[in-house]
Amino acid sequence: MRVPTLTTLVTPHLSDAIGNMRQRISQTSQEAVTGRHADLTRHLDGQVGRAMIAQKAVDDIAQQRSILALRETRLDIVQRNLAVIQDTSSGISIALQSAIGMGDTNRQTLVSRDAEAALEQVFSALNARLGERYLFAGDSTATRPFPDHDALLDDIRAIGTTATSAADFEMAVNTYFNDPAGPWQQSIYAGNAIASDPDSVTGIDPAITGIVSGLATISLARPNEAISLFSTNPGVLQSAAARLSSGEAALTSLRSDRGVIQEQITNRQSALDLEETILTSHFNALTTRDQYEAASELRELEANLEASYLLTARLSNLTLLNFLR
Repeated sequence: MRVPTLTTLVTPHLSDAIGNMRQRISQTSQEAVTGRHADLTRHLDGQVGRAMIAQKAVDDIAQQRSILALRETRLDIVQRNLAVIQDTSSGISIALQSAIGMGDTNRQTLVSRDAEAALEQVFSALNARLGERYLFAGDSTATRPFPDHDALLDDIRAIGTTATSAADFEMAVNTYFNDPAGPWQQSIYAGNAIASDPDSVTGIDPAITGIVSGLATISLARPNEAISLFSTNPGVLQSAAARLSSGEAALTSLRSDRGVIQEQITNRQSALDLEETILTSHFNALTTRDQYEAASELRELEANLEASYLLTARLSNLTLLNFLR
């Protein structure tokens, strides 16, 4: 009769124990690093649903925070460019009216040059973008909203040259800028008049239109332009100065409105921070594993595994008869 070796009798049970220990070591090692139970279903038992709801709420907050951060960045760029427009045009209206009042043509010429330089900067600011998105183009975010300012000046120059009176000029300019079918909105502005994003500002917003209208007219108030209507009817330039001043006041209100939205975003971010703290604390209470405890258990499991391997090696050549002796 063949006598079985002790290894034949013991090894299957020992192998199962070693396999279980290796699996437990893998889980405990993960828990020691992450600080969370590796098998949440087993650990939480009947509270898995509560933990998953808390985790989803935390994930949703992260998504909301990402959206708010994007809105905040866009608004910041819009505000900075609106500030450029306001700072650039500031003082031109008063300077022009002062030059007209004193009959100082040299001063008027300097103001006119300042107005054209300001108009160029305004157009540059209105072409601002974030990535591939133009921020003043309405819903046509992939379209550059404005060309160079020269095309606009050519149009206003033509109006000034053909107008027969100050009233005729004012009517033509009003139609040009404020009529939805006029050249300002149809030919110069390449963006969309509709802005689905409530945070955005279109390049044809009334505040911006007023500033551009005033600057464009004042830019042509130089003697070398030879527009006789401007030299014989100073009221035309005074009206342009008034439009510019009105646009600046409207721009202040526009920036204030966007400032309110920025404050709301900041408040919402603070609220999300609080919600996240509460939800994360709840989730951690359900799923956290003490890392010191896990590390201690890991050391004990590794020691047991090492002993099991040593025992397996010793049993590999041991027969039952040798064991009984």
